[in-house]
Amino acid sequence: MRLVLMSDTHLPKRARDLPAPLWSAVDAADVVVHAGDWVDVPLLDALQSRASRLIACYGNNDGPALRARLPEVARADLGGLRLAVVHETGPSAGRESRCAARFPDVDLLVFGHSHIPWDTTAATGLRLLNPGSPTDRRRQPHHTYMTAIVSSGTLTDVTLHHLPPR
Repeated sequence: MRLVLMSDTHLPKRARDLPAPLWSAVDAADVVVHAGDWVDVPLLDALQSRASRLIACYGNNDGPALRARLPEVARADLGGLRLAVVHETGPSAGRESRCAARFPDVDLLVFGHSHIPWDTTAATGLRLLNPGSPTDRRRQPHHTYMTAIVSSGTLTDVTLHHLPPR
């Protein structure tokens, strides 16, 4: 099962559209995960129409129209891999233990908010991934998103993709 992970797209404030390489990845994916801060509804509609399956939550910059359609925390079982998606996880210090306590029944937590790519594993085995942002890199050198593979309930081949400058 091929996954595409993204967050903090901030459309149309930070870009008019997602970068073409990310749309290509969406078209090839079995599951697309978005960890919030969409900002406007048209991207949600576009991803729902193009993605084979979309698992998503709202972020702190998402207004009532998005919050009416998306949960604060999205959960799914991906072939035995227990996934949760949330926008904010708090400060980086103590993140692994804090998230492991908040999500004890989860194998993979995808989050956003910071726009900073993150890939760590808590002592409990919880994998934490932040794909960064494909449209608003802030203090990062690149715009980013992630891909991964789920096979027999195991996450493999996690790759951070750097997008070309706009």
